[in-house]
Amino acid sequence: MKNTQKFFAGVVAMSALMPLAMLPGQAHAQQYNGSQATPRIEGFNVDEVRRLAPGVELNFGLYGTPGGLATLRIAGATRNLTLVEVEAGRYEGTYTISGRDKIAARSPVTANLRAGNQVASVVLNESLQVGVGYHSAKAAPGPQPRIERFNVEPVADLSGGNDLRFTVFGTPGGKVDLAINGVKGKVFLPEVNNGEYASAYTIRNRDRIAPNSVVTANLRVGERVTSVTLGKALQSAAAPAPVRVARICNNCGTVEAVNLVEVKGEGSYLGTIGGGVVGALLGSQVGGGNGRTAAEIAGAVGGAYAGHAIEGNARKSNHYEVMVRLQNGATQTVSFAADPGYRVGDKVKINDGVIARNP
Repeated sequence: MKNTQKFFAGVVAMSALMPLAMLPGQAHAQQYNGSQATPRIEGFNVDEVRRLAPGVELNFGLYGTPGGLATLRIAGATRNLTLVEVEAGRYEGTYTISGRDKIAARSPVTANLRAGNQVASVVLNESLQVGVGYHSAKAAPGPQPRIERFNVEPVADLSGGNDLRFTVFGTPGGKVDLAINGVKGKVFLPEVNNGEYASAYTIRNRDRIAPNSVVTANLRVGERVTSVTLGKALQSAAAPAPVRVARICNNCGTVEAVNLVEVKGEGSYLGTIGGGVVGALLGSQVGGGNGRTAAEIAGAVGGAYAGHAIEGNARKSNHYEVMVRLQNGATQTVSFAADPGYRVGDKVKINDGVIARNP
C-alpha cells in the first residue's frame, strides 16, 4: 500500500515538473488555435420569391472565407440548411418550403461560416418575398450613428476578378453593409479600426456593375441605422484610346495621269516596192539622156520612202495609258485600247493588271 502511494506521488510530481507542451494533445491544440484565422462573411443574399408556399424554393448565396462549412437557420423553418461551396469562397444552397414550415416574408435568416474552431455569423437583412424590401431599423431614442466619409478606390476595369476597395468612416462599434447596384445581396465591411470599416469586394463574372452604379452604405448601431450614397465613380478615367496605324493597301492608289498615246505603224515591203515603182515612172518623165536616168533613180528611192511612210500612217494606232500612284509610293501603268473613263484623282485598285474603282 505504501509503495502504491509512493508511485502515484512520483507521477504527480513528474507531471508538475513536465512542460505544458509535453502534455498529450495539448501542444497540438494550442498550435492549431494560434494559427487558425477567424473566418469572414463578405456577402449574404437570397433570391426573393413572389410567394411563400409549400414547394417554393429559396436560393441563398454566401461569400466569404474559402474552405469552411456554411450553414443557415431560417426562423419558422423546421430544419437547417447546409450550403455547398461551388467555388472558392462562394457557397450556395436551396431550401424548399414544406407544409410544416412557418416562414414569413421578414423571417430572420442567420448564416454561420465555420473554419476550424472559429465561427462567423451574420443575419440576412433582405426580405424573402418580392416587394417587401429590406429590413428597416426601428426608430429608437438616442443619437443616430454618423457616416463621416465613404470612399472607394476606382478600378480601370470592372470585369470579374478585379477588386473594389471600400472604406467607411463613422460611429464606432457598429455594422456596415453595402448595396451595390448590379450585385446580388449585401457586401459587409468589418470594423478594422475604431470607427473605420473597410474591405475589398472581388467582382464576380455574374455581376453587372457599371461605372456609375449606385452604391449605398448602411451603418447600424443597435436598432439605429444611417445610410449614405457613394458620390464617386467605380471606374477610373478611361485610358487614352490606342493610336490606330492605318494599314497600307499595296494595290490601292490614285490615278495620277491619263495619257493618249499614238503608235505609228510600220510599212511593209509591198508599200516600199509600190512607192518605188511610182517614183521611177514619175522620174522618167523628167530630163533626157543621163539626166533622165538619174531622175528615175531618185524617183524610185523617194517613191519607195514615200510609199513606206504612207502605208505606216495608214497603220498607226492610238491607246490610253492610266498611271496610278500606289499607297506604298510605287507607280503602275495600265493600258486601254479605248478611253477607260478614269480621271486624275480617282481612287482605284489594281488586281493582276486589271484596274477597278475603289470606293
